[in-house]
Amino acid sequence: MVNIINKHDCCGCEACVQICSKQCIAVEEDHEGFLYPQINISNCIDCSLCEKVCPVINQKEERQPIEVYAAKNMKEEIRKQSSSGGVFTILAEEIINKGGVVFGARFNEDWDVVHDYTETIQGISVFRGSKYVQSRVGEAYIQAKQFLENDRYVLFSGTPCQIAGLKLFLQKKYDKLLAVDIICHGVPSPKIWRLYLKELQKKLSSKKTNFSFTDISFRDKISGWKRFSFTAKANNQTFKELFHKNIFMRGFLKDLYLRPSCHACPAKKLKSGSDITLGDFWGIQNLLPEIDDDLGVSMVIINNIINFKTSFLYNTEHIRMYQSNLQEMVYESVKPHKYRDRFFVKSKHTHSLHKLISDTIYVPRIYIIIRKIFKKLFKIFGINRINTVSK
Repeated sequence: MVNIINKHDCCGCEACVQICSKQCIAVEEDHEGFLYPQINISNCIDCSLCEKVCPVINQKEERQPIEVYAAKNMKEEIRKQSSSGGVFTILAEEIINKGGVVFGARFNEDWDVVHDYTETIQGISVFRGSKYVQSRVGEAYIQAKQFLENDRYVLFSGTPCQIAGLKLFLQKKYDKLLAVDIICHGVPSPKIWRLYLKELQKKLSSKKTNFSFTDISFRDKISGWKRFSFTAKANNQTFKELFHKNIFMRGFLKDLYLRPSCHACPAKKLKSGSDITLGDFWGIQNLLPEIDDDLGVSMVIINNIINFKTSFLYNTEHIRMYQSNLQEMVYESVKPHKYRDRFFVKSKHTHSLHKLISDTIYVPRIYIIIRKIFKKLFKIFGINRINTVSK
């Protein structure tokens, strides 16, 4: 029976929920906005399946990539809609053309991020682009297994821990499964995402009209791939901010509200069992400047070469690939922000992400700066020791 004592020990993949034949496991949101399994002990039969599919308990060995490429989709319009080089779309289209199914993360009607699947080329578009929020896997593992058992090709994309959870859930190898994960920085809190959306809605809404977002992009390339923007469209308005100015992106990149397990990731260093890992090929302008047009270049890490799984990457006319070395990749888990706990304590009472981050990070910094100034002044005047109180 899964018993979460330390929240670092749950990545939120929901494999345990989906494997339980007695349906005695459900997920509940904690005060930080992350989902954790809760077990109805009276219905539990101690089969231990939930423990066997947990990617934290059953971590795989670290791997080295077989091959590494810089790659880009030759269709510029697809690259503009993608986070990096549009390679995911190439993979997804090939699977669909084989009569298969593609799983990925999309926004639902409330702009929460959920896992879903499509069986059409047109349906791939909702999975393009990064979603910097932890997605709800729901019943995606169950659905993927059903398709595989029916001898369908399946591309399942997700974070490394989600792919690790899928592989453990399936309990056996499927030749027609293409597992694709991403170079993951960590997953932010859905609660903080909802808080930010409410704040943004107040900023954009008018009392005279019914408000609704029509499009949201974390990685809009209107200013280029390297200077991407957060954009949101609603009521014929477009809100746009460069990523380093957007308050949600700033908190995310400062590791202020990532899931606790992200700081001790069980699936980094290619431990997820994925066939292919995708990410941005940052620094390509220095390594291969001739292919950098600032529309995006993907890093494609081949972890497993089996039959169909990578052959179309080399043969399709819609992609250009350039063999490379593994120049940069985040192998180690990111450290939590030193004010992370303070942030979530204050989040219980603050309804503005701007104010929350300001009070959490910048106000304490002011006290630190003032304290340093006074220390220097006292040192100048020959006083070696002072008592200070920090808040």
